[in-house]
Amino acid sequence: MSLVQSTPSSASDLEPLEDAELIQAAANGQRRALAVLYDRHAPTMLGLALRVLSQRHEAEDLVHDVFLEAWKRAADYDPNRGSVRAWLLLRTRSRALDRKKSARVKRSVSLEAESLPELSQSGADAAPDQRLVREVLRELPTEQREVLLLGYFEGLSSSEISAHIGIPIGTVKSRVASALSKLRGALKAGESAVHPIPRPGGKP
Repeated sequence: MSLVQSTPSSASDLEPLEDAELIQAAANGQRRALAVLYDRHAPTMLGLALRVLSQRHEAEDLVHDVFLEAWKRAADYDPNRGSVRAWLLLRTRSRALDRKKSARVKRSVSLEAESLPELSQSGADAAPDQRLVREVLRELPTEQREVLLLGYFEGLSSSEISAHIGIPIGTVKSRVASALSKLRGALKAGESAVHPIPRPGGKP
């Protein structure tokens, strides 16, 4: 039994609904509501699963499993703890990390190459700025690196990060600001090293 196969005519009446309304409809037994949610969010979930697992078929299987779980647990969704999108993404990430059996990243974001696709180049093939950003990310305190990657690489809002890791939203924003400040400082320093500011008289 597939939860994701649908035709536009079978779900068109549900497409205008908000995500929270769709998950409530799924909790009430409307399978087509879950199909609409799949169409909306499966591509993002698949991208996240791919970054963790690296193998497409495993990532596709995991996304399907997450939607099966969402079908069974739809009534457990709490809008006060974040959006439906965040609820699905966090389940995807958790299941992917479990499948990868990496206990050390169960509460943090992995810094392996697949977790940073836009910074995946290394060595001579990587731009200097990319290498510098990777170095700074590795050197950030764990709590700052976590909120930064959740926000900028997994697309979660400050409130969603707050609900996910159980800290005040003000703390989330403070950690993000500190991490970004360090990144900007490192990039500025790197640029100055490559292009020194001329001193008076034209000498570097």
